[in-house]
Amino acid sequence: QVQLVESGGGSVQTGGSLRLSCAASGHIYSSFCMGWFRHAAGKEREEVAVIDSDGLATYADSVKGRFTISKDYAKNTLYLQMNTLKPEDTAMYYCAAEPECMGWVEYVTWGQGTHVTVSS
Repeated sequence: QVQLVESGGGSVQTGGSLRLSCAASGHIYSSFCMGWFRHAAGKEREEVAVIDSDGLATYADSVKGRFTISKDYAKNTLYLQMNTLKPEDTAMYYCAAEPECMGWVEYVTWGQGTHVTVSS
């Protein structure tokens, strides 16, 4: 089993920065595909950023150039550096992992989420 615990959320003003962390434990390996998702009130869940086992990252158009996903293999931790935050970034952010990048349909483990609020 895999366990994921997010941290680092909070409240910031427009233009501010936050770094989210996702500590992974259990049967998780460097080959896993990991990602950040967000769910804002009244909207569907959105894939924010994904990083595969080779370290290749993809981003939603809405966050390109502002967010950076990274992994620290030694610490088994996934990060999301969020810069130039906007009010529309306000959401609950979730970390997720799957054995390989398969579209987040099956065998997905989710964290409990950490909330980000960006005020104007």
